[in-house]
Amino acid sequence: MCGIAGYYGLPADEALLATMNDCQQHRGPDGDGLFVEGPCGLAHRRLSIIDVAHGQQPMATADGRFTIAYNGEVYNYLDLRAELEGLGRTFETDSDTEVVLQAFAQWGGEAFDRFNGMFGLAIWDRDEQRLTLARDHFGIKPVYVCRVPASDGDVTGEALLFSSEIRPILASGLYEKKPNERSIYRYLRFRAHEDGTETFFDGIERLQPGEMLEADADGIRRSMFTRLREELAELALEQRPYDDAAAAEYKERFVEAVRLRLQSEVPVGTSLSGGLDSSAVAVVINQLINEGDERTQSVGVQQNTFSAVFPNSINDEEQYVDAVLDICKGHVDGHKILPTADEFKADLRDFVRTQEEPLISSGPYAQYQVMREATKHVTVLLDGQGADEMMAGYIPYYAVYLRQLRAQGAKVAAAELSKSLDVLFRLGRFRVKAKLKGRKDVPVTSLLKRDFTSQFTDERFPVEQSNLKKRLIEDLFHNSLPSLLRYEDKNTMRFSLEGRVPFLDKEVVKFIFSLTDEAIIKDGWNKRILRDATRGLLPESINRRRNKIGFTTPQSEWFMRLKNHFYSIFLSESFAGRPYFEQTEVLHAFEGWIKGSNNADTMMFWRFLNLELWLQEFFDEAPQEDKAQVQAAPKSDLEPNAGKVLDITTERGETVRRYPLRTELFAADDDLDAKVLPRIEEFFAALPEGGPEHDAATKGRWYLFISEKIIAITQGRSYFIWDIKVGKPARILSKYVTRTPAGIGLGSPFTMQLAIEEAGLPRVLYAAAGGAVGKAIGRKGLFYELVGNDISAIDGPTEYSAYPSNVSAKLAPKDPDRVAARLSRAIRDRVPTAYQGQFAGTIVMDANDIGRNVLGSDVPGDKARFEEMFADNPLGQGSEQTPMAIVFVRD
Repeated sequence: MCGIAGYYGLPADEALLATMNDCQQHRGPDGDGLFVEGPCGLAHRRLSIIDVAHGQQPMATADGRFTIAYNGEVYNYLDLRAELEGLGRTFETDSDTEVVLQAFAQWGGEAFDRFNGMFGLAIWDRDEQRLTLARDHFGIKPVYVCRVPASDGDVTGEALLFSSEIRPILASGLYEKKPNERSIYRYLRFRAHEDGTETFFDGIERLQPGEMLEADADGIRRSMFTRLREELAELALEQRPYDDAAAAEYKERFVEAVRLRLQSEVPVGTSLSGGLDSSAVAVVINQLINEGDERTQSVGVQQNTFSAVFPNSINDEEQYVDAVLDICKGHVDGHKILPTADEFKADLRDFVRTQEEPLISSGPYAQYQVMREATKHVTVLLDGQGADEMMAGYIPYYAVYLRQLRAQGAKVAAAELSKSLDVLFRLGRFRVKAKLKGRKDVPVTSLLKRDFTSQFTDERFPVEQSNLKKRLIEDLFHNSLPSLLRYEDKNTMRFSLEGRVPFLDKEVVKFIFSLTDEAIIKDGWNKRILRDATRGLLPESINRRRNKIGFTTPQSEWFMRLKNHFYSIFLSESFAGRPYFEQTEVLHAFEGWIKGSNNADTMMFWRFLNLELWLQEFFDEAPQEDKAQVQAAPKSDLEPNAGKVLDITTERGETVRRYPLRTELFAADDDLDAKVLPRIEEFFAALPEGGPEHDAATKGRWYLFISEKIIAITQGRSYFIWDIKVGKPARILSKYVTRTPAGIGLGSPFTMQLAIEEAGLPRVLYAAAGGAVGKAIGRKGLFYELVGNDISAIDGPTEYSAYPSNVSAKLAPKDPDRVAARLSRAIRDRVPTAYQGQFAGTIVMDANDIGRNVLGSDVPGDKARFEEMFADNPLGQGSEQTPMAIVFVRD
């Protein structure tokens, strides 16, 4: 398993090749190589599996005519080698790479259809000055291509870049990054994301399964080198009767497919989910070990299996994993990985970066975790990918099959239906449950901007609904399997592992499609032929299992646990600024999901989340960070917050020194005084150690400035947004309020609802009418003047705030003047005598980076004076956790 990259149509450029190659070091840490000749350049990263000592690439034929950069494994290479030797070809290595190269030299592009395996390759023909790219029959290994303008020099016109991943093309400097909005729409609307040549990057395409590309002086041409799809459709018409002999033949073919994929000079293991497919692979390997098969030398005496388990989760399959381990006892070393929601959060950005394009769920993160552990023990990993798409492993296939039977006769369909009711019930139970509870559906289009969706009104995603094998062919090559293979390739290669998929042996697939449909589904049992073939090998609990879970995560449970984090992403300025999302509607739908009041699901929210993180990773210029989680750098009480200063001179000519004090987070059940007063004592206790400069700055009058937020929180006037019952008036009125850059104000349905509850709907409507008039005549702030009740101090959730403020809305504190007076009395009793006489009072301040407002104090005089002292918001607006400051007026 390796990584390839290169170009056609550019002047010789080894630096470009090196740059592209370096982006794929994880795909091949064992070696690298470059090749340049004329308009072609090839780059290769090697993960050594077969003929470790030789097989370096790019590799050339003895006469130098053909040069290859190859990623993959061709499992029938020994048979092909023998055939080529019979034709007079000679070999210098034992690698499958040389067999692939010599096969192309012998047969040209027709060689590719002879290969049984997985590959993404590039071959340069010196004599014809032609570059050929090809991708295997099922698309197990990727090849990405991008047309770019040719550089100056001898070559003009259009050039081509290619690679095993997208990042080398992005790093080339020749591609101008742009999101593919059609792909984005189809992903959000239909969950389609790997159903053709287009990627999420406009102008970057993928070769389709079984496709080749030729580039030479006559241009760039793409064509299919195989008729596998058509062959499967033709075989499906044969409907060979299914019987015990067919099941036995399938078993023989499947065992050989697994056996072929054990060929390796490095350790081989198995990904074991506990499902039927991966369990079948594991028990077949165990059988081969027991039989002493020479191919199991790569596995060793103990088969290493790797399983993601989720104790106490609805998704947990540990009992099935244990059943397989028990069957293989004595010849197995089972490794269990326990992914958690917190680990998922920590890995999320790397996971998104690894996949390069959005996914339809977080499920592949379980695989990501498994690969991270597996790479510590093995270099090659077999798993059960592909079985579902060839043997109807998903519940919707039952509906397709029943429609097919209905067309053949009601009696046949009814008989099958009667034995499939429990399976079909699982398909519809959640929707029925939601309807019974009166939960409203949330169409994804209602959460998207109309200007965006209007561009794609003609887009459709049709699927075959009444012919089982036609649907399976669609899903093998178009709808389902391509995305799963992408997930596997990215996850395995992220950790320098080779993934192998024995179910995707093309001869085995052909055999299944030649059989009657009853070999696939019969009497409510899918994968019938696999169940029959593994009876006696697999534990009965797995062989007769009907409740498929799949290699996935407990996504709904994790979303609920991480709701605060995800909410802050939906609340972010970057999310609000995208041309795709209606942020307010997304937030409302997410709150409804949290409260269980709508029928939205986490699959939809994952798509929004994944797309936003993908845009941040690949298109936003500034590095992204979780602003609510970033910890401010440590600071003493005598230092300003980062990016702030201690001293400021106001418009009135006063110079003041502000010392922001860091505290623990405040909660609703905290005693405000008990947390505030000790911090003030600590400040004055440390002040003498500050030296002469601080001594001189602290001679004059001083004040305590305290954030209104912590007062409101301790008064119980801060509410999680999902606990606020937003009414229709709040939802409508908030749409007419311009959100500030910081997300503060009444531009949120939650804050508007709090305003209505605090001031009353009539007064809010009255103020809204007055505000509209004021806006027309150029008078700002009239709404807040008319509504009163310190409504302007209501704060909504903001992405930059520390938890729980990032998911809460807050009213203004109650009786802020009285709170200020109470704190002042206590302060005078507790500060050192030298500072008691200088203390002038407490100011309750509502400040942020765009404005400030004194809400209360026990100090007479003009409030604007104190607002000037906080003109630059010295407390900060992120993770500083400095909700109060000691402020000295310097004489």
